[in-house]
Amino acid sequence: MLVQMELSRIIISEINDQQVIYLKEVNGERTFPILIGLFEASSINRRVTGDHPPRPMTHDLLKNSIESLGGEIQDVIVTDLKEHTYFAVIRVQHEGELIEIDSRPSDAIALAAHFDPALPILVSDTVLEEVS
Repeated sequence: MLVQMELSRIIISEINDQQVIYLKEVNGERTFPILIGLFEASSINRRVTGDHPPRPMTHDLLKNSIESLGGEIQDVIVTDLKEHTYFAVIRVQHEGELIEIDSRPSDAIALAAHFDPALPILVSDTVLEEVS
């Protein structure tokens, strides 16, 4: 089962390589952190604060490329947690087929944040059970 989450907090520290985002259950109380890199945290933060750079950044490029090739990005899913590493997929609808693209959760969530409104962020129930 998949649970819809939302970005609830971003912690950016310029003196540290590990930034933190918190996901919170949309219709519940569960929340958990994911450690991400500075680049991804900055990309997410720019979108959340409404800062739009004059030229496309990496996550804009990914979004634009998929859409230019006829794909429609549906949502992102944090699918698994193995040995302290999260796994995710980006789901793209293309010509009637749903394609899952392997991704780091940080990139998937950053991509989701580049939509207005943001794409759904889903987390498997098994991941939530492990981190709760």
